Amino acid sequence: MRGEYRKRGYQEVISPNVFSSKLWETSGHWDHYRENMFVWEIDNRMSALKAMNCPGHCVMFDSRDRSYRELPLRLAEFGVIHRNEASGALSGLTRVRRFVQDDSHICMPEQIKGEMDDLFRLLDKVYSLFGFEYKLELSTRPESFLGDIETWNSAEKGLEDVLNEHYPGKWNLNPGDGAFYGPKIDIRIQDALKRWHQCATIQLDFQLPQRFNLKYRGEKVGEEGAEPLRPVIIHRAVLGSLERFIAVITEHFGGKWPFWLSPRQVLVIPVSKPYYDYANEVRDKLWDAGVYADVDNGPETMKKKILLGETSQYNFIFVVGQDEMDNRAVNVRNRDADKKARAEIMPLDDVVAKLVSLKAERRLENNI
Repeated sequence: MRGEYRKRGYQEVISPNVFSSKLWETSGHWDHYRENMFVWEIDNRMSALKAMNCPGHCVMFDSRDRSYRELPLRLAEFGVIHRNEASGALSGLTRVRRFVQDDSHICMPEQIKGEMDDLFRLLDKVYSLFGFEYKLELSTRPESFLGDIETWNSAEKGLEDVLNEHYPGKWNLNPGDGAFYGPKIDIRIQDALKRWHQCATIQLDFQLPQRFNLKYRGEKVGEEGAEPLRPVIIHRAVLGSLERFIAVITEHFGGKWPFWLSPRQVLVIPVSKPYYDYANEVRDKLWDAGVYADVDNGPETMKKKILLGETSQYNFIFVVGQDEMDNRAVNVRNRDADKKARAEIMPLDDVVAKLVSLKAERRLENNI
């Protein structure tokens, strides 16, 4: 994600974990979201753990005078969020009270379409890496909301137009489930048990810029009667809760992680004790190249070690003996290949280069 942020001009920031109740009153969360926050008194002043990153990002925007030349201003944060979820709603990693969110807030003039186009391209790129298909829902004005209905109608129409352009006939309406400050597009992905999880979200917000009195100098600011302009905020998360996303992809891959994500990429197994040193050398070479590699120099038989490696879902098992040591090679067993297929002997340097390439390309296929 950080690599994509850099390509797209995001600035990564960090906001405090605790804010005064005054900030939450300004944002509207104190009246509309307080029951879901952890609140307590500090030095005779009410405070709360951060349940959203957006108020902090509004303060950052307003920390100095802003010009139209700086916009769109894209602030991104892997923020630690605390929400007082009901105990009955908690479920493993998919619903927790403390989580990390890949949050971003884009402050810009009303050139919404260009930013939305880029966000959909980012969604496609990220979810295609994991082999996910997803569905989109437009969530509209809830019963408890900020602002006037005309502004809400305009925001909902803007999101509807963008969805119709990019995903005609491929999105659903979810009435009344928007955030209290604006409508949103929820992106849901399906896990291996056919359950749908809401991960990514894109929200259009005209309310927070008004409540925080955010302004920027327009191109005509020097002209007589020219007034500062109000930005619009897009709230967006691609992975959403990292804990929830990790839970979903864990079940999605069923333990068979693609190589670039796998915590168990290569297991090196010597056929007997005389080849322990060469097995360690192979492991070190892989490790130095950025590959997660282990070596099994335990007392079990080679057949038992291979079985344990396969059960542990290592992407590749390298078996080394006399021939491999003499030729500076390894015997490669692919986790996803037919178990009856013969293992392939390959030069060590070639294997390392192919594994580095496989990791860099982030392919789902476990082939070298």
